[in-house]
Amino acid sequence: MRFLDTNVLLYSISSDRGESAKRNIAVGLLAERDNALSVQVLQEFYVQATRPTRQDALPHEIAVALMRTWRRFPIQEITVPVMDNALNIKAVFGLSYWDAAIVAAARALGCRELLSEDFSHGRAIEGVTIFNPFR
Repeated sequence: MRFLDTNVLLYSISSDRGESAKRNIAVGLLAERDNALSVQVLQEFYVQATRPTRQDALPHEIAVALMRTWRRFPIQEITVPVMDNALNIKAVFGLSYWDAAIVAAARALGCRELLSEDFSHGRAIEGVTIFNPFR
């Protein structure tokens, strides 16, 4: 299973012509079955996708419908053990808490890959290797 970061979800809805290649990659990734997400990723998607200052902001109803569709993937909930692991990852690897929480969620689901453009491509953290699918 591969864990998808928020940027994959956001690129899948982008109407920016400059992001069309990334949108196509994201849509392709979301069509696959071996993905996983977390509650945090879905929350971040909602906040960013519906942000009033976003050029192509989604209405609440569409954002929620997409989030429900993506619930077909395994979703890691925010739990005390995930939070504790995130705090440890933050301390050891120097990530922000929120990035550490993404890695902790991926790890909790047993994902060996995290797809994101927000981390260093090829970096391994706690058995999770980060890949930037948009490179």
